[in-house]
Amino acid sequence: MDNPLYVTIARQTALLRQMDVVANNIANANTAAFKREGTLFAEVVERLPKEDGELSMGTDPAGYTDLGAGPVSETGDPMTIAILGDGMLAVERNGQTVYTRDGRFALSTDGELTLLSGERVLDAGGSPIQVPPDVGRIAIANDGTISGDSQTLGKLGLYRLTANRLERIGNGLFRAAEPPEPVERPRFAQGFVEASNVNPIVELVRMIEIQRAFEMGQTLLQAEHDRISEVTNVAGSTA
Repeated sequence: MDNPLYVTIARQTALLRQMDVVANNIANANTAAFKREGTLFAEVVERLPKEDGELSMGTDPAGYTDLGAGPVSETGDPMTIAILGDGMLAVERNGQTVYTRDGRFALSTDGELTLLSGERVLDAGGSPIQVPPDVGRIAIANDGTISGDSQTLGKLGLYRLTANRLERIGNGLFRAAEPPEPVERPRFAQGFVEASNVNPIVELVRMIEIQRAFEMGQTLLQAEHDRISEVTNVAGSTA
């Protein structure tokens, strides 16, 4: 296979992965606290025999997560909170501590504060937050202190994480590759919720750009295929 084919196929493969990422961003444009994904490109240069120079190929070896905050809107529901500024909540999933920006809460049958998806919300000390059955309306202060009927029930734990040290595990949850740093002065807003930070217009434009680039690559591959076929036919007819 000629070098142009190697380069084009590598490019097409990278474009397909980019399309998957963009499509996932668009699909989650209305998912609370979703963080958009992106891809990182790198150039791979291979030295060829002297007369051929060098071969440069683009590849997307890694992705990244955009931790920028999404727009905040009021819900009026006391069981929702929005994180103001940096940081993620700590929650427990299958015995493991993971992190999220999703502040939509519920109460389990055991009286524990959970996410709507069922993960137990952890306090600043890493323990589940228990809500007695006789507690009425739950109040969440700006610093994350949870109270009900004039008694303190716990305080939300908020942690600062590094984007390139996170692993996305679905449902808006992330696993940290290294211990996160507690946010010293957390800020929350009860009765609000954070939306996705995906800009659908930007993602749609990006999708069109990727599609056009892919179509150009397909045209090049077809032209190269036709050229090789023609050369083969001519060589066969003169043999």
